[in-house]
Amino acid sequence: MSVTVSLPYGDGTTERVTLREPGNWQRPAAPATSRIAYAAAHVVADPFADNAPGLPAALDWDATLSVRRNLWSWGLGVAEAMDTAQRGMGLDWTATQELIRRSAAEAAACGGRIVAGAATDQAAPVLNSLDEVAAAYTEQVEFVQGTGATAVVMASRQLAALAGGPDDYLSVYERILSQVTTPVLLHWLGDMFDPALAGYWGSRDLDEATKTFVSLVQTHAAAIDGVKVSLLDAEREVRLRELLPPAVRVYTGDDFNYPELIAGDGQRSSHALLGAFAAIAPAASTALQRLDAGDEAGFLSILEPTVPLSRHIFAAPTQYYKTGIAFLSWLNGFQPGFTMVGGLQSGRSVPHLVQTFRLADAAGLLLDPELAAQRMTQYLAVSGVTA
Repeated sequence: MSVTVSLPYGDGTTERVTLREPGNWQRPAAPATSRIAYAAAHVVADPFADNAPGLPAALDWDATLSVRRNLWSWGLGVAEAMDTAQRGMGLDWTATQELIRRSAAEAAACGGRIVAGAATDQAAPVLNSLDEVAAAYTEQVEFVQGTGATAVVMASRQLAALAGGPDDYLSVYERILSQVTTPVLLHWLGDMFDPALAGYWGSRDLDEATKTFVSLVQTHAAAIDGVKVSLLDAEREVRLRELLPPAVRVYTGDDFNYPELIAGDGQRSSHALLGAFAAIAPAASTALQRLDAGDEAGFLSILEPTVPLSRHIFAAPTQYYKTGIAFLSWLNGFQPGFTMVGGLQSGRSVPHLVQTFRLADAAGLLLDPELAAQRMTQYLAVSGVTA
């Protein structure tokens, strides 16, 4: 039986849309072998708590961990406590520690891959010295590694504000890399995701910043599992792959161009650490199974229809992409309500989320069309939109 729903346009008119059946997605028996793939998971707010802007985050732990178990069931790794989980946008360090601790225990129980973000956000917003930045990083890296997760050394707003040039970045990162007990990932997050990170690595000129970044990786390659690059610039990522030591993996964070970057150019390819994969997990998993079988054309044919959805979710202002991921999670029944810590469910407009719904349907990623239509109708009603 077909499912229909009335969807509005910006001019106030509505259209009755018949939803398609979900894609023929196939859960794998084991994670992909041709590429390592992590989905950066979001967090689910406790609807009974006061998750207002500026207040400590309170999570719905059952729903938050269920989201992660679902990702592992698709053979994907979980990238925990990354910017997708609202680091720096509502998720405080106390909640972050509990999140990493619980997720790492779940990963150990099910044999799932997990990496987790280590930053400096437990420290004061403005620090006075590079020593303070390094100490904040050290605390978080040690905590993450103590849970058994692999640390992802995230970009630091405090370091970006304090650093006077490339040498300051190298000084801090070299201290961290000289102390780690197991190899870490480095995360280069562009300012389209966080404007406070403009000029990271000591220059607003990305070519100059890349030179600093590459020199750091080349010098400390033994301490680095890989790098996550989130610059939304496919050509730059391809060039970076050529500059890094072969043993250092590149994990694409390019939510606009991931199919071709993961497929590679015949010489080198990217692995994945993507917020988009949290939104398209069934498609990502099925595509990776095709790639494992040597079917690159099949891999691309599955992922390419998901790109319009991902590009829309990650449209400017890009830092609010988390709202779209939480919205899809709610539509698909992975969480009981559309609430986010810090009140971030208001981070996208009604027209934006209606288009998210349309594109998810086009990609076959509304897994229960009847439930999705019911919840979309409820969302529109409380937003003042009636058919």
